[in-house]
Amino acid sequence: MNRQPVLEGDRLVLRPLVAEDREALFAVASDPRIWALHPSHDRWREPVFRAFFDEGLAGGGALAIVDKATGAIIGSSRYGAPEAELPGEIEIGWTFLARSHWGGGWNAEFKRLMLAHALAHFERVIFQVGADNRISRKAMGNIGGRLVEGRSRSYERCGVMVEHVIFEITRESFAGGPLAR
Repeated sequence: MNRQPVLEGDRLVLRPLVAEDREALFAVASDPRIWALHPSHDRWREPVFRAFFDEGLAGGGALAIVDKATGAIIGSSRYGAPEAELPGEIEIGWTFLARSHWGGGWNAEFKRLMLAHALAHFERVIFQVGADNRISRKAMGNIGGRLVEGRSRSYERCGVMVEHVIFEITRESFAGGPLAR
């Protein structure tokens, strides 16, 4: 699977993230309110964002989310390493959007594009969400994500261990779910 495709929707283009995107993406990420409920709540700080951005470039799979009407970068997301957790699955994550694009179906549009691409190659897509991140958990439900009982991970974030729960969308659930076209 090409982890850095160009994917085009009605209002968005997802394209490979490149080093030259750093400043434009930091302009979005520097809003502390984006990260208020996120386990990595200090990602709005430039040194923390720089490490996050550099990790995305080095790991591959990182995509810039571009508003077609303005040409502006409004966020980013990534495909994880294929089958890093279990055979037949890939992760989508490390996602954030400008608050100007919260609501109105923007998240659903780019997740639909990413899921359709990934599910052409894998049976299941997983999402790791901070257990206490109400906004992301609600967003997962809105796009048809199913909480996988008994499967979680803990990571150090901002100096404390934070539990992350796992949501999944399978080929079958995607085809019959809210993002199906």
